[in-house]
Amino acid sequence: MAYLNNVKMFVRVYELGSMSAAARDQRTSPAVASARVAELEKHLGVRLFNRTTRSLTPTSSGQIFYDGALKILDAVAEAEAALSHATAQPRGTLFVAAPLGIGRRLIAPHVPAFKDEHPEIELRLRLSDRGFDVTGEGLDLAFHLGPLEDSALKMRLIAECPRVLCAAPDYIARHGMPKDGAALVHDGHACLNLRFPGAREFQWSLQTEAGPQRFKISGPYESDDGDVLTGWALDGRGIVMKPVFEVAEHLASGALVPVAEATPPLPVSLAALTPHRRLRDPKVSLFAEFIATSIKTALRDAEALLAQLPR
Repeated sequence: MAYLNNVKMFVRVYELGSMSAAARDQRTSPAVASARVAELEKHLGVRLFNRTTRSLTPTSSGQIFYDGALKILDAVAEAEAALSHATAQPRGTLFVAAPLGIGRRLIAPHVPAFKDEHPEIELRLRLSDRGFDVTGEGLDLAFHLGPLEDSALKMRLIAECPRVLCAAPDYIARHGMPKDGAALVHDGHACLNLRFPGAREFQWSLQTEAGPQRFKISGPYESDDGDVLTGWALDGRGIVMKPVFEVAEHLASGALVPVAEATPPLPVSLAALTPHRRLRDPKVSLFAEFIATSIKTALRDAEALLAQLPR
Protein backbone atom coordinates (compact mmCIF):
# COMPACT_ATOMS: atom_id res chain seq x y z
CA MET A 1 0.00 0.00 0.00
CA ALA A 2 2.90 2.37 0.74
CA TYR A 3 4.27 1.89 -2.76
CA LEU A 4 0.85 2.49 -4.31
CA ASN A 5 0.44 5.68 -2.27
CA ASN A 6 3.85 6.83 -3.47
CA VAL A 7 2.88 6.18 -7.09
CA LYS A 8 -0.39 8.03 -6.62
CA MET A 9 1.42 11.00 -5.11
CA PHE A 10 3.93 11.02 -7.99
CA VAL A 11 1.07 11.12 -10.51
CA ARG A 12 -0.63 14.05 -8.78
CA VAL A 13 2.67 15.98 -8.50
CA TYR A 14 3.30 15.32 -12.19
CA GLU A 15 -0.20 16.46 -13.21
CA LEU A 16 -0.42 19.50 -10.91
CA GLY A 17 3.22 20.55 -11.26
CA SER A 18 3.65 21.28 -7.57
CA MET A 19 4.35 19.39 -4.35
CA SER A 20 2.10 21.79 -2.44
CA ALA A 21 -0.80 21.41 -4.88
CA ALA A 22 -0.46 17.62 -4.86
CA ALA A 23 -0.32 17.61 -1.08
CA ARG A 24 -3.55 19.63 -0.85
CA ASP A 25 -5.15 17.30 -3.39
CA GLN A 26 -4.21 14.25 -1.34
CA ARG A 27 -5.02 15.91 1.99
CA THR A 28 -1.53 15.78 3.40
CA SER A 29 1.45 18.11 3.89
CA PRO A 30 4.06 19.16 1.31
CA ALA A 31 6.69 17.44 3.46
CA VAL A 32 4.82 14.13 3.22
CA ALA A 33 4.34 14.58 -0.53
CA SER A 34 8.04 15.25 -1.01
CA ALA A 35 8.98 12.25 1.16
CA ARG A 36 6.73 9.92 -0.84
CA VAL A 37 8.22 11.03 -4.14
CA ALA A 38 11.74 10.74 -2.72
CA GLU A 39 10.98 7.22 -1.49
CA LEU A 40 9.70 6.26 -4.92
CA GLU A 41 12.81 7.71 -6.57
CA LYS A 42 15.00 5.71 -4.18
CA HIS A 43 13.07 2.53 -5.00
CA LEU A 44 13.34 3.11 -8.76
CA GLY A 45 16.92 4.32 -8.64
CA VAL A 46 16.21 7.38 -10.83
CA ARG A 47 15.33 11.02 -10.36
CA LEU A 48 11.72 11.69 -11.40
CA PHE A 49 11.73 15.48 -11.07
CA ASN A 50 14.20 18.30 -11.47
CA ARG A 51 13.75 20.61 -8.50
CA THR A 52 14.73 24.23 -8.02
CA THR A 53 13.53 26.79 -5.50
CA ARG A 54 11.02 28.10 -8.03
CA SER A 55 10.09 25.19 -10.28
CA LEU A 56 9.56 21.47 -10.47
CA THR A 57 9.69 19.68 -13.83
CA PRO A 58 9.63 15.97 -14.68
CA THR A 59 12.83 14.38 -15.93
CA SER A 60 12.84 12.13 -18.99
CA SER A 61 12.62 9.19 -16.58
CA GLY A 62 9.66 10.86 -14.87
CA GLN A 63 7.90 11.28 -18.19
CA ILE A 64 8.41 7.61 -19.01
CA PHE A 65 7.32 6.43 -15.57
CA TYR A 66 4.18 8.61 -15.62
CA ASP A 67 2.61 6.56 -18.41
CA GLY A 68 3.36 3.34 -16.55
CA ALA A 69 2.12 4.80 -13.28
CA LEU A 70 -1.24 5.62 -14.86
CA LYS A 71 -1.53 2.02 -15.99
CA ILE A 72 -0.77 0.84 -12.46
CA LEU A 73 -3.46 3.05 -10.93
CA ASP A 74 -5.97 2.17 -13.64
CA ALA A 75 -5.32 -1.54 -13.09
CA VAL A 76 -5.91 -1.16 -9.36
CA ALA A 77 -9.09 0.82 -10.01
CA GLU A 78 -10.35 -1.87 -12.39
CA ALA A 79 -9.55 -4.59 -9.86
CA GLU A 80 -11.44 -2.72 -7.16
CA ALA A 81 -14.35 -2.17 -9.54
CA ALA A 82 -14.46 -5.88 -10.36
CA LEU A 83 -14.44 -6.71 -6.67
CA SER A 84 -17.25 -4.24 -6.04
CA HIS A 85 -19.32 -5.91 -8.76
CA ALA A 86 -18.61 -9.33 -7.32
CA THR A 87 -19.44 -8.39 -3.73
CA ALA A 88 -22.24 -5.94 -4.62
CA GLN A 89 -20.64 -3.56 -2.13
CA PRO A 90 -19.02 -0.57 -3.89
CA ARG A 91 -16.36 1.06 -1.80
CA GLY A 92 -13.65 3.68 -1.95
CA THR A 93 -13.39 7.46 -2.30
CA LEU A 94 -15.41 9.32 -4.91
CA PHE A 95 -14.17 12.75 -6.01
CA VAL A 96 -17.08 14.85 -7.35
CA ALA A 97 -17.26 18.48 -8.50
CA ALA A 98 -20.12 20.77 -9.49
CA PRO A 99 -21.02 24.45 -9.99
CA LEU A 100 -22.13 26.21 -6.82
CA GLY A 101 -25.84 26.51 -7.59
CA ILE A 102 -26.19 22.92 -8.76
CA GLY A 103 -24.07 21.60 -5.92
CA ARG A 104 -25.88 23.46 -3.18
CA ARG A 105 -29.42 22.85 -4.42
CA LEU A 106 -29.42 19.64 -6.45
CA ILE A 107 -26.51 17.54 -5.21
CA ALA A 108 -25.46 18.25 -1.62
CA PRO A 109 -28.97 17.72 -0.15
CA HIS A 110 -29.00 14.17 -1.55
CA VAL A 111 -25.49 13.10 -0.54
CA PRO A 112 -26.54 11.86 2.95
CA ALA A 113 -29.21 9.59 1.43
CA PHE A 114 -26.66 8.18 -1.02
CA LYS A 115 -24.21 7.62 1.83
CA ASP A 116 -26.90 5.80 3.80
CA GLU A 117 -27.41 3.41 0.87
CA HIS A 118 -23.68 2.95 0.24
CA PRO A 119 -21.84 3.33 3.56
CA GLU A 120 -18.52 2.07 2.15
CA ILE A 121 -18.25 4.98 -0.29
CA GLU A 122 -16.55 8.15 0.94
CA LEU A 123 -17.60 11.18 -1.07
CA ARG A 124 -15.60 14.40 -1.47
CA LEU A 125 -17.61 17.19 -3.06
CA ARG A 126 -16.01 20.35 -4.49
CA LEU A 127 -18.15 23.29 -5.54
CA SER A 128 -17.05 26.20 -7.73
CA ASP A 129 -18.44 28.34 -10.54
CA ARG A 130 -14.97 28.63 -12.10
CA GLY A 131 -15.03 25.25 -13.84
CA PHE A 132 -12.84 22.19 -13.38
CA ASP A 133 -10.00 20.36 -15.06
CA VAL A 134 -11.57 16.94 -14.61
CA THR A 135 -8.51 14.93 -15.64
CA GLY A 136 -5.89 17.24 -14.18
CA GLU A 137 -7.64 17.45 -10.81
CA GLY A 138 -8.17 13.70 -10.54
CA LEU A 139 -11.97 13.91 -10.44
CA ASP A 140 -14.16 10.85 -10.86
CA LEU A 141 -17.25 12.80 -11.83
CA ALA A 142 -18.05 16.44 -12.57
CA PHE A 143 -21.41 18.06 -13.19
CA HIS A 144 -21.22 20.70 -15.90
CA LEU A 145 -23.62 23.44 -16.96
CA GLY A 146 -23.08 24.70 -20.51
CA PRO A 147 -21.34 23.55 -23.71
CA LEU A 148 -18.69 20.86 -23.40
CA GLU A 149 -15.25 21.57 -24.83
CA ASP A 150 -13.14 18.63 -23.60
CA SER A 151 -13.78 15.68 -25.91
CA ALA A 152 -11.54 13.43 -23.79
CA LEU A 153 -14.41 13.05 -21.34
CA LYS A 154 -17.48 10.86 -21.48
CA MET A 155 -20.58 13.06 -21.30
CA ARG A 156 -23.96 11.96 -20.02
CA LEU A 157 -26.64 14.56 -20.72
CA ILE A 158 -28.95 14.84 -17.72
CA ALA A 159 -31.34 17.59 -18.77
CA GLU A 160 -31.84 20.84 -20.63
CA CYS A 161 -32.33 23.46 -17.92
CA PRO A 162 -34.62 26.37 -18.75
CA ARG A 163 -33.35 29.79 -17.71
CA VAL A 164 -35.11 33.02 -16.88
CA LEU A 165 -34.26 36.73 -16.82
CA CYS A 166 -35.58 38.22 -13.60
CA ALA A 167 -35.37 41.20 -11.27
CA ALA A 168 -36.90 42.47 -8.06
CA PRO A 169 -40.17 44.44 -8.28
CA ASP A 170 -38.33 47.40 -6.71
CA TYR A 171 -35.87 47.45 -9.61
CA ILE A 172 -38.74 47.35 -12.15
CA ALA A 173 -40.50 50.18 -10.34
CA ARG A 174 -37.39 52.39 -10.61
CA HIS A 175 -36.15 51.42 -14.08
CA GLY A 176 -39.17 50.07 -15.95
CA MET A 177 -39.99 46.63 -17.34
CA PRO A 178 -37.74 45.70 -20.30
CA LYS A 179 -39.72 44.03 -23.07
CA ASP A 180 -36.86 42.17 -24.74
CA GLY A 181 -33.11 41.82 -25.15
CA ALA A 182 -32.86 44.98 -27.23
CA ALA A 183 -34.37 46.97 -24.36
CA LEU A 184 -31.78 45.52 -21.98
CA VAL A 185 -29.05 47.02 -24.13
CA HIS A 186 -30.56 50.26 -25.42
CA ASP A 187 -32.30 51.32 -22.20
CA GLY A 188 -29.11 50.85 -20.18
CA HIS A 189 -30.42 48.26 -17.76
CA ALA A 190 -28.08 47.01 -15.03
CA CYS A 191 -27.34 43.37 -15.84
CA LEU A 192 -25.67 41.21 -13.19
CA ASN A 193 -22.87 39.17 -14.70
CA LEU A 194 -21.24 35.90 -13.74
CA ARG A 195 -17.59 36.46 -14.66
CA PHE A 196 -14.24 35.14 -13.53
CA PRO A 197 -10.68 35.11 -14.92
CA GLY A 198 -10.72 33.35 -18.26
CA ALA A 199 -14.51 33.48 -18.64
CA ARG A 200 -15.65 33.71 -22.26
CA GLU A 201 -19.31 34.55 -21.71
CA PHE A 202 -19.70 38.31 -21.96
CA GLN A 203 -23.05 38.27 -23.77
CA TRP A 204 -26.47 36.80 -23.12
CA SER A 205 -27.90 34.39 -25.71
CA LEU A 206 -31.63 34.99 -26.08
CA GLN A 207 -34.34 33.52 -28.30
CA THR A 208 -35.79 36.07 -30.72
CA GLU A 209 -38.36 35.80 -33.53
CA ALA A 210 -35.42 35.59 -35.94
CA GLY A 211 -33.73 32.86 -33.93
CA PRO A 212 -31.04 32.85 -31.23
CA GLN A 213 -29.23 36.16 -30.86
CA ARG A 214 -26.43 37.36 -28.59
CA PHE A 215 -26.90 40.65 -26.71
CA LYS A 216 -23.93 42.56 -25.33
CA ILE A 217 -25.22 43.58 -21.95
CA SER A 218 -23.46 45.57 -19.23
CA GLY A 219 -23.85 46.48 -15.58
CA PRO A 220 -22.01 47.73 -12.50
CA TYR A 221 -21.94 44.41 -10.66
CA GLU A 222 -19.98 41.22 -11.37
CA SER A 223 -19.15 38.13 -9.34
CA ASP A 224 -17.79 34.60 -9.79
CA ASP A 225 -20.47 33.28 -7.40
CA GLY A 226 -23.95 32.84 -8.87
CA ASP A 227 -25.64 33.07 -5.46
CA VAL A 228 -24.09 36.50 -4.93
CA LEU A 229 -25.75 37.65 -8.16
CA THR A 230 -29.09 36.32 -6.94
CA GLY A 231 -28.64 38.27 -3.70
CA TRP A 232 -27.98 41.47 -5.60
CA ALA A 233 -31.04 40.88 -7.77
CA LEU A 234 -33.18 40.38 -4.66
CA ASP A 235 -31.76 43.66 -3.35
CA GLY A 236 -33.02 45.46 -6.46
CA ARG A 237 -29.57 46.04 -7.96
CA GLY A 238 -30.24 44.68 -11.42
CA ILE A 239 -31.38 41.91 -13.76
CA VAL A 240 -29.97 38.41 -13.51
CA MET A 241 -30.07 35.40 -15.84
CA LYS A 242 -30.46 32.20 -13.84
CA PRO A 243 -31.48 28.57 -14.31
CA VAL A 244 -35.09 28.38 -13.20
CA PHE A 245 -34.33 25.85 -10.45
CA GLU A 246 -32.02 28.36 -8.73
CA VAL A 247 -34.66 31.10 -8.39
CA ALA A 248 -37.93 29.12 -8.42
CA GLU A 249 -38.75 29.93 -4.80
CA HIS A 250 -38.08 33.64 -5.30
CA LEU A 251 -40.28 33.68 -8.40
CA ALA A 252 -43.07 31.87 -6.54
CA SER A 253 -42.95 34.36 -3.66
CA GLY A 254 -42.82 37.38 -5.95
CA ALA A 255 -39.42 38.47 -4.63
CA LEU A 256 -38.24 38.21 -8.24
CA VAL A 257 -40.32 38.60 -11.42
CA PRO A 258 -39.56 37.52 -15.01
CA VAL A 259 -38.45 40.28 -17.37
CA ALA A 260 -37.78 40.62 -21.13
CA GLU A 261 -40.12 37.68 -21.72
CA ALA A 262 -40.35 38.38 -25.46
CA THR A 263 -36.77 37.09 -25.76
CA PRO A 264 -36.26 34.35 -23.17
CA PRO A 265 -32.79 32.91 -22.51
CA LEU A 266 -31.77 29.75 -24.30
CA PRO A 267 -31.81 26.67 -22.07
CA VAL A 268 -28.47 25.34 -20.86
CA SER A 269 -27.34 21.71 -20.90
CA LEU A 270 -26.61 19.97 -17.62
CA ALA A 271 -24.31 16.97 -18.00
CA ALA A 272 -22.24 14.55 -15.94
CA LEU A 273 -18.63 14.23 -17.12
CA THR A 274 -16.45 11.21 -16.45
CA PRO A 275 -12.89 10.34 -17.50
CA HIS A 276 -13.02 7.27 -19.76
CA ARG A 277 -10.84 5.27 -17.40
CA ARG A 278 -13.46 5.63 -14.64
CA LEU A 279 -16.47 4.45 -16.66
CA ARG A 280 -16.40 0.90 -15.29
CA ASP A 281 -16.18 1.97 -11.66
CA PRO A 282 -19.56 1.04 -10.12
CA LYS A 283 -19.46 3.78 -7.48
CA VAL A 284 -19.18 6.41 -10.24
CA SER A 285 -22.17 5.08 -12.17
CA LEU A 286 -24.16 4.57 -8.97
CA PHE A 287 -23.71 8.16 -7.84
CA ALA A 288 -24.30 9.58 -11.32
CA GLU A 289 -27.58 7.65 -11.64
CA PHE A 290 -28.68 8.53 -8.11
CA ILE A 291 -28.08 12.26 -8.56
CA ALA A 292 -29.45 12.35 -12.13
CA THR A 293 -32.78 11.02 -10.86
CA SER A 294 -32.89 13.60 -8.07
CA ILE A 295 -31.96 16.43 -10.43
CA LYS A 296 -34.63 15.55 -12.99
CA THR A 297 -37.27 15.54 -10.24
CA ALA A 298 -36.14 18.95 -8.96
CA LEU A 299 -36.09 20.44 -12.47
CA ARG A 300 -39.63 19.20 -13.18
CA ASP A 301 -40.83 20.75 -9.93
CA ALA A 302 -39.18 24.07 -10.78
CA GLU A 303 -40.66 24.15 -14.28
CA ALA A 304 -44.12 23.33 -12.92
CA LEU A 305 -43.80 26.19 -10.45
CA LEU A 306 -42.78 28.61 -13.20
CA ALA A 307 -45.73 27.54 -15.35
CA GLN A 308 -48.11 28.51 -12.55
CA LEU A 309 -46.87 32.12 -12.38
CA PRO A 310 -49.39 34.73 -13.58
CA ARG A 311 -48.64 36.12 -17.05
